[in-house]
Amino acid sequence: MSRGRYGGLTVVAVYGAAGALAVAALVWTEWHGVRQAEAALAFGALIAVGEAIRCVEAPPALPGGGGGVLDPRGEPAPLAAAGALGYALLGRLGGEPAAHGVLQVVTVVVAASLAGLVAPLALGCPVDPGHTARRVLTAAFAAVCFQPLHRTGRLADWLGHGPSLVGYLLALLALTALCDAVLAAALARARTGWPYGPLLRDELRSLPGVGAAVCATAAVMALTVAVAGLWPVPVLAVPLLLIQYSYRRYAGIRATYRQTIASLARSTEIAGYTPTGHAREVAGLSRAVGRELGLSEPRLTVLEYAALMHDIGQLSLVDPVPAGATEPLSAAEQRKIALLGGAVVRQTGVPAEVALVVERQADPYREQPLAARIVRAVNAYTELVSGPAAEGAAGAAALCALERLRLATARDFDPVVVEAVATVLSRGVYGRPR
Repeated sequence: MSRGRYGGLTVVAVYGAAGALAVAALVWTEWHGVRQAEAALAFGALIAVGEAIRCVEAPPALPGGGGGVLDPRGEPAPLAAAGALGYALLGRLGGEPAAHGVLQVVTVVVAASLAGLVAPLALGCPVDPGHTARRVLTAAFAAVCFQPLHRTGRLADWLGHGPSLVGYLLALLALTALCDAVLAAALARARTGWPYGPLLRDELRSLPGVGAAVCATAAVMALTVAVAGLWPVPVLAVPLLLIQYSYRRYAGIRATYRQTIASLARSTEIAGYTPTGHAREVAGLSRAVGRELGLSEPRLTVLEYAALMHDIGQLSLVDPVPAGATEPLSAAEQRKIALLGGAVVRQTGVPAEVALVVERQADPYREQPLAARIVRAVNAYTELVSGPAAEGAAGAAALCALERLRLATARDFDPVVVEAVATVLSRGVYGRPR
């Protein structure tokens, strides 16, 4: 099955399941009416507010798109997620049995999520329907695993109302978070065509952070409301509001940091040492190749920064080399440029790993870290397809460039990296945002 068809089927399956469930829940609720409307309104308001403030102080993306698009991990609306899961796991309300069921949970989540999207749409913020679909499916999953057992009394017979029940709730929330990560990775693969394994791993890596806070708050919310009623709901929402604010601030700082690095990388272009857009192109393709090879998100960030700044050492040259290509230079000159570039990078305050990648560009590839091998191969490819040596149409130039890289794998380039470059180019997906 082709990747495009697989991605289309994935999107249809997820959106179709969420849509069908939403329609069935809305029809059922319209027919039977809303039970315990005060609880539905309280949790619905919590979900709607969480969705509405998702885009507040949204960080800007790195100019140029492609590999520079901000790619924050974790739950973008933790308040909405905690509200949806808390309502799904609500078994009692102020000491009385809760009367809502699975379908009413879905109805409240759908209605509140749609209401919460009005403000972002009015402000022109981007809205991803995939988040809403995932929210509906994960809330429904949690409700199906809890509500029937609780309403029939089996859960109380098996676990009672003590620590065992808390353990069950936490285990169920952990399983729900795992299901959400699986769905998020599947939708990301459908949109980008990137390998599923690294995408799923990145989603799982984010769970111990904001995901753990969401699950803990949802469990505490359900247990507290069961005893004390609805008044603790806004109080329990305050920590998640602070987390969401801090998360957005951190994402904004990261975006500004990347913009600063991108601006510094453009100094070689402004000075005429490298072609315009060369650093962004190398960074975008390097990040895609790194993802193809299974690098984690922190290592991808180091790779992207190093790719943006890999030519900074050329500022030490008296005369620019044609098209910024360093291949015709002697090994000593290449080594000098790499070391000077690493020294400049160390003064910018970026992680030391970035400077190490930059200053190792002239080493034999077998002695280089993987990130340096990737930048070296990608840089050579971009120089071959855009420099004076490029021949024929774009497609022919790309094939000739890949062939030259393959012929040089015995001495200059890692064959695994070269094949990853070819794979990424064959998909044509490295410019797509996450």
